[in-house]
Amino acid sequence: MPPLLVVGLVVFGIVVLVFAGLFLKFIGVWVRALMSGAKISLWALVGMTLRRVPPSLIVDARIRVVKAGLMLDSDSLEAHYLAGGDVINVVNALIAADKAGIDLSFQRAAAINLAGRDVLDAVQTSVNPKVIDCPDSKKTPLGMLDAVAKDGIRLLVKARVTVRANLARLVGGAGEETIIARVGQGIVSAIGSSPSYKHVLENPDQISRKVLESGLDAQTGFEIVSIDIADISVAGTQEAANVGAMLETERAEADKKLRQAEAEGRRAMAVAFEQEMRAKVQEMQAKVVEAQAEVPRAISEALREGNIGIMDLYRMQNIEADTRMRKSIAGEEGDDKPGTH
Repeated sequence: MPPLLVVGLVVFGIVVLVFAGLFLKFIGVWVRALMSGAKISLWALVGMTLRRVPPSLIVDARIRVVKAGLMLDSDSLEAHYLAGGDVINVVNALIAADKAGIDLSFQRAAAINLAGRDVLDAVQTSVNPKVIDCPDSKKTPLGMLDAVAKDGIRLLVKARVTVRANLARLVGGAGEETIIARVGQGIVSAIGSSPSYKHVLENPDQISRKVLESGLDAQTGFEIVSIDIADISVAGTQEAANVGAMLETERAEADKKLRQAEAEGRRAMAVAFEQEMRAKVQEMQAKVVEAQAEVPRAISEALREGNIGIMDLYRMQNIEADTRMRKSIAGEEGDDKPGTH
């Protein structure tokens, strides 16, 4: 047998073996696609393998799309897989959106998925709004918001926020944490502007309505459907039978202590004023004694200068003696001392 013929037969055999191997490898996937109406050529399946794209994944995704009545080529699915996206999640989201009558293109769904969002969950949330707790019980020890009304009473509040996904704003929009933070801030602010804790307890719907009207879902990937106050209580009075009576009692006790402190302050001021007056009396008495001590000196000076005579001195002493006698008879003895005038 000629050598060229042998070489040709070997090459032909190798080619046959390669095609047989490819056929055996992709026959199952190719037949599944063909029988489902989502035809994909064997060469396309070989190309996917060379591009390190799982053919079975793309075929399964395309079968779901075709069976749902949507039009989507395999190249778009491959491109999304190579970009790091979740092909099955996007396809399921497209099918769910189509059944719910939501306008969602493959490009937007792929963008939402590549942005790190669960696009299928977003579609489901758009159809069936979900409820999130405010605050998040996993991140807040008490699971309650702490707010203070204008009368100084602390209130513990828990709210439930019903949100619907906004597919048009999911890319670049804030997430659930922003919604929780904004709603919490709005509730605390609304309670802080309330005149009394009683007003809040009587009308919790006014708080939620005021917060809802603030447009807290701006620049987020959600629309707030409703804000409901799930629980509200006065801080530290969860087990009290009559919260109002207890608070009034505490306030009365605090007022009593305040008035006692004010009375004690006034008493201390009165005592201090009394001591000050006594000191002033002592000071005046000292000045009187000092003035009385100047009288004999003035008399001596007048005698030396000849302004008065010895008879005048005797006359003054007689007058003083007569005055003391009269006071003694009247029961006022001891008020004046000899020689003080």
